[in-house]
Amino acid sequence: MEKNESAQSKYNIALAKYNTQLNDAEIAAQVAKIITEKVPANHTLEAKKFLFNCIDLTTLNSTDSDESVMKFAQKVNQFDEEFPDLKNVAAICVYPNFAEVVKDTLEVENVNIACVSAGFPSSQTFIEVKIAETAMAIMEGADEIDIVISVGKFLAGDYETMCEEIQELKEVCKEHHMKVILETGALKTASNIKKASILSMYSGADFIKTSTGKQQPAATPEAAYVMCQAIKEYYTQTGNKVGFKPAGGINSVNDALIYYTIVKEVLGEEWLTNKLFRLGTSRLANLLLSEIKGKELNFF
Repeated sequence: MEKNESAQSKYNIALAKYNTQLNDAEIAAQVAKIITEKVPANHTLEAKKFLFNCIDLTTLNSTDSDESVMKFAQKVNQFDEEFPDLKNVAAICVYPNFAEVVKDTLEVENVNIACVSAGFPSSQTFIEVKIAETAMAIMEGADEIDIVISVGKFLAGDYETMCEEIQELKEVCKEHHMKVILETGALKTASNIKKASILSMYSGADFIKTSTGKQQPAATPEAAYVMCQAIKEYYTQTGNKVGFKPAGGINSVNDALIYYTIVKEVLGEEWLTNKLFRLGTSRLANLLLSEIKGKELNFF
């Protein structure tokens, strides 16, 4: 019991260094101001090309098969041939059992293989299973791992279990980037999102990500703003740069530009690289490509 209490106090001490008492209405007003005043100026060809190069092109369907995932990866190969003037997507994101298929199919450089893992999307399984799944995904070829926090543990105030799971999974990932999904729609409040962001970074996240895309609401500009503020404050405190990834519900080029603008305004130009900024989406690839090329394209 004493160990548990001291562990919980360790995480509360970590949180105490940050302002986690946020007002949701104030956050919404700040975000609305950024969207109104700053987004229009970012509707540029340069920004759209950059955003395309930040996409984690994703297929996470129950109908995925070796054949469908192979075709998905072949499209990324063909992109380099058909659009040699554009940078390709940042990564292909699949379930762990398809990592090897992507690895065997992918022929282009600078496109990573990302796998959702550790009981995605609910994170409701044994830590031993999460560790095994993550290790197997890496063994099969994953460069990056996307995991989900134990949302139920977090909401119950059991920060110790939530954080220790992230730490154990980061030990498995080692130098492979680990993106930690907060499932912000389930956290509901700005204060919860801020706390979960800080605890995830404190526990070893290389990226923090809004959502699985399997639960509504998914990414929102308000959640993104809070997460980027947390990343900025964490960087000030520790010197560690953590990446940001909105995912789920990014349905238009303007949606993507809103997230681009929030990152630019809160974190600055140095975060505008696909090493620190990603977008989890598939539908956006064709929409961005169409706007970049000035005609409707359904390439992917």
